[in-house]
Amino acid sequence: MTILYEDNHIIAVNKTNSEIVQGDKTGDTSLSDLVKAYIKEKYSKAGEVFLGVPHRIDRPVSGVVLFARTSKALERLNEMFRTQQIDKTYWAIVKNMPPAAENRLEHYLTRNEKQNKSYASLKPQKNSKHAVLSYRTISKSDTYYLLEIKLETGRHHQIRAQLAAIGCPIKGDLKYGFARSNADGGICLHARKVEFTHPVAKTHIEIVAPPPENEKLWKILS
Repeated sequence: MTILYEDNHIIAVNKTNSEIVQGDKTGDTSLSDLVKAYIKEKYSKAGEVFLGVPHRIDRPVSGVVLFARTSKALERLNEMFRTQQIDKTYWAIVKNMPPAAENRLEHYLTRNEKQNKSYASLKPQKNSKHAVLSYRTISKSDTYYLLEIKLETGRHHQIRAQLAAIGCPIKGDLKYGFARSNADGGICLHARKVEFTHPVAKTHIEIVAPPPENEKLWKILS
């Protein structure tokens, strides 16, 4: 676990693509539990450690995850995420060349709970949600492309579903049409940066997460 930023109110961690942010039915140790243990030990805290979870990314995704260390920060961060006051940047590696080097994608995503998957369409469907992102190609190798993605909305599996809809499934993402899984079981989607006004101090905060070292392509493309 790598701490990217820490103060009295917030803490940010670089999640690996095998960790879960919060506990689930697998019973695996969650990232929030690891952060609580870290805070308890570092500050010699007696009793239960408070840690709020305003921000989540999918288990196979790596990158920056933001936690709240106080209830005041949690309440404000929840509102900031809800009203899109936090600027989120992702990196994704895809094998197919995008139709355009950069573009703004608008889809309507319909979530299938049983499959834990979202389906993208160009027109509204029953129970669908509007999804918008912008991407640009920032580098390429002989066979892969590195895209930088800015989210305008925060939908279930949004980047994975929207990139798959334009014929660019993310490397390793079997669920959304990539041919092979990655050796580590993750996918090449990385929460690269969050940028926002501190919920308490009101200062400008920018937190950047280095990509995983176990996937050589990140180093080649970045």
